[in-house]
Amino acid sequence: MLVLTGKQFRELDAYTIEHEPIASVDLMERAARALTEWVAKRWSAPREIFVFAGPGGNGGDGLAMARMLSQLGYEVSAWLFNTKGHLNPDCEINKQRLADLPQVRFTEVSQGFDFPHIPEEAVVIDALFGTGLSSPLTGGFAQLVQKINALSSTVVSIDVPSGLMCEDNGQNDPSAVVQATLTLSIQVPKLAFLLPDMGEKAGEWELVDIGLSAECLERMPTPYSIMSQEQLRLLLHPRPVFAHKGTMGHALLVGGSRGMAGAMVLASKACLRGGVGKVSVLTSEASHSVLQIAVPAAVLSLTSDLSDDMPTTPPDLSHFNAIGIGPGLGTTEAAASLLRACLSRSKRPMVIDAGALNLIASHSELLHLIPRDSILTPHPKELERIVGTCGSAYERLALAMGLAARLHVNVVLKGHFTAVCDPAGTVRFCPTGNSGMATAGSGDVLTGIITSLLAQGYLPADAAQLGTWLHGMAGDCAARHLEAECMVAGDIVSHLPEAFRNLRNKETLKI
Repeated sequence: MLVLTGKQFRELDAYTIEHEPIASVDLMERAARALTEWVAKRWSAPREIFVFAGPGGNGGDGLAMARMLSQLGYEVSAWLFNTKGHLNPDCEINKQRLADLPQVRFTEVSQGFDFPHIPEEAVVIDALFGTGLSSPLTGGFAQLVQKINALSSTVVSIDVPSGLMCEDNGQNDPSAVVQATLTLSIQVPKLAFLLPDMGEKAGEWELVDIGLSAECLERMPTPYSIMSQEQLRLLLHPRPVFAHKGTMGHALLVGGSRGMAGAMVLASKACLRGGVGKVSVLTSEASHSVLQIAVPAAVLSLTSDLSDDMPTTPPDLSHFNAIGIGPGLGTTEAAASLLRACLSRSKRPMVIDAGALNLIASHSELLHLIPRDSILTPHPKELERIVGTCGSAYERLALAMGLAARLHVNVVLKGHFTAVCDPAGTVRFCPTGNSGMATAGSGDVLTGIITSLLAQGYLPADAAQLGTWLHGMAGDCAARHLEAECMVAGDIVSHLPEAFRNLRNKETLKI
């Protein structure tokens, strides 16, 4: 599923008008009809509907919806805010059409405005501003948004919540952006929905197809898309019937300093659950007994310089198909020496997480030792330690994309809608996952899954995508059986089999 910028969306709209061809007011009518049908399926008539419309195309959509909802038996009140005395031509046409309906309580606001009493059970349609907004709302419109946000009613935003800019909201005022219960996004999702600083403003969002040009959409040069289960299923390797542990890959996990054995336990269990044939663990001597008891299938990789701290030299790395380094690694000089040795000696892409990322941030010379096509899995703060402080989620994403291109690596920027950035400049957002995964150790599980896939021979970019999707789906499966508040990282590991089954779209086996 492609994600367009606001500018591209307006270009798609204009292309449709020119090449279908269709008059812009007729396309607005088609959009309003599709949006109205969606509302009517969700909330039955009679119900009170309050429409707040702005002077542009978004307002025209809202006025057309007010007319159609009234004709379906809803009790509609509508306000058109025309404070500058100038309306979009299509909005003007829909104003006249609505004014001809006596059953609609319609008011055009040019100056003063008394906010109405709106019952809790009513539905509010926010059609003030759409994708063309380029600066924060101020003055009366900001006050109007604050009044809407104080309601207990359901708020449905048309295309985007009013006040939200489609990409960068770093300079925006959150109090001047509508907090939607539901956003009906026309044709495609907007990038801001997927970014953590303002994404929650969209609430639940649904796509409404209004028949914009599919041909033009397919040719839009956007780097952004949302992963689809159908595409990922094609990447999944079939399990060979004659497979044995020697043919399914050998992974090395490095980390687990004194007091941090749990990180290695989680990563190792996830790696094994991910399908790899064999897992070896290079860890501190203090963590040996914990690993041997908690993960008996994992093999301890012993070196000559064992101590309570991390060893400083790795084993022969040519024996391993993939290396994952960082969970519980710590930031001591011994850990830094070990990381430097692994980066220098590895001939294969690595999975780099947690402590390894923090060491790279404090030892900048390590950045250029990272093998090409490696997979870095930072959370936002870990990324900023490497690339610098970011003023917005959009800027952070841009810097993650730049890091991926500069080092020719894959960057998995973790969070809700985790962004997987590849060296070619493509960003794929992961739709799986939930707030229950905001728990210590969740990232260690992700490292284990991706390392497992990499060891089995998946291409690095594919391993990053598949691992992220499976990690999120396992979390979603856990949340269905438990509650988000009660989840721990081990629950994600436990539900990996269900995630694989879901990806393959197989029915649960009945015994």
